[in-house]
Amino acid sequence: MTEQSGGSVNATFGSVAAPVMATAEAVDGAFGPVRVGALEPFHLHPFAHVLHYASTCFEGVKAHRGPDGVVRLFRPDRHVARMRRTAARMSLPVPSEDLLMGMIRDVVVANLDAVPPAPGALYVRPLLFGTEPNIGAAASPSGTAMLAVLASPVGDYFAGGVRPLTLLLETDLPRTTPQFGEVKAGANYAMALGLTLHARQELGCDQVLFAPGGVVQETGAANFLLLAEDRIVTPPLDSTFLHGVTRDSVLTLARDRGLAVEERPVPVAELLAWSAEAALSGTAATLSGVGALLHRDERHVIGSGEVGPVTLGLRDGLMAVQRGEAEDVHGWTVPVTA
Repeated sequence: MTEQSGGSVNATFGSVAAPVMATAEAVDGAFGPVRVGALEPFHLHPFAHVLHYASTCFEGVKAHRGPDGVVRLFRPDRHVARMRRTAARMSLPVPSEDLLMGMIRDVVVANLDAVPPAPGALYVRPLLFGTEPNIGAAASPSGTAMLAVLASPVGDYFAGGVRPLTLLLETDLPRTTPQFGEVKAGANYAMALGLTLHARQELGCDQVLFAPGGVVQETGAANFLLLAEDRIVTPPLDSTFLHGVTRDSVLTLARDRGLAVEERPVPVAELLAWSAEAALSGTAATLSGVGALLHRDERHVIGSGEVGPVTLGLRDGLMAVQRGEAEDVHGWTVPVTA
C-alpha cells in the first residue's frame, strides 16, 4: 500500500514541496534571525551531530482553505508547545513560542498560492536538528542547531481516500522506547519502519498497531480509538506514545456531541471483541476508520468492516471546523492572510 494524497493533489503524501521555506540557526542555544526564502538544500558538515546521534525532531500542522477562500491553521499553539517539549527532551536548543509560531505563519503566508482546496491542505513541517560538527559528542548535546519550517500541499494520507484500514496487531514490540514515546523524535519512526514495511509488503496491512504486553498503545503514525454510538474508548496519555492534537480534538468534539469518553487501558482481548467501530487519529490521517485487525495470522473484522457512521460524523465535524464551515467554539483555528 502506498500512502498518497487524494483530491486535488495527486502525488505521494509529503512529496510535493511548497516553494518557500523559513530557517533560523542557533548558536550556544540562542536562535539568530529568521530567513524566509526559496526552498533549498541544507549544507551540513559531515561531522554534524544529527548525522551521527539522531538529534532531530519535528512537528506537523495543517493549514486548510475554506469555501470562503480563507486559509486557517488548525491548533498551531498545541503543535508549537509540543515541539518545544520535544526539543527539550532531545537536549536541543528550544525555540521560543513566538519564534516558532512566527516562522509557521511566515511559511503559510509565503505559500498561500500552494494551499489546495478541500479536501487538500498545506502540511507544514517544522524541523529542528543538531549541527555541531563533532563526532565525539555522543554524550553531549549539540551546541548549534538548525530550525526550519517547510511545507507541502497534500490530500489524503492513505491511498484510496476514506476507506477501512487493516492493521497488523503487534503484541511483543513497542513502537519506540518509552521515555521518547510522547515526543516527535525522528528515531521513533525509524524504529517502527521495518515492521511497518513488513506489514504492508508481506501481509497487505496499512499500518501496525502496537500493543506490547497485550495493552494497546498506538500505530506507527497515529493514535487509536474505539468508537460506539454512545462512547469512545482510548488509551490514557502516558510517556509511551504521542499526545496527539487530533486525538484531543476528536475527544473534545465527541464530548460536545454527548458521547462519553473513557481514557483507560485497552487490553487486546477487549479490542478483538469490540463490535462497533475503530479509527486512527492524527494530523496527517485526520480520522481514518479501521475495518480489520490481523492478529496471529487471523483476520478480525471490526464491526461491519467498513468506516462507521460515528467515525464519519466526527471526521466530517472536525474537517468542517478546520475549513471554517462550522462554528469554531473552541478557538482552534487561526486565519492566515498575506
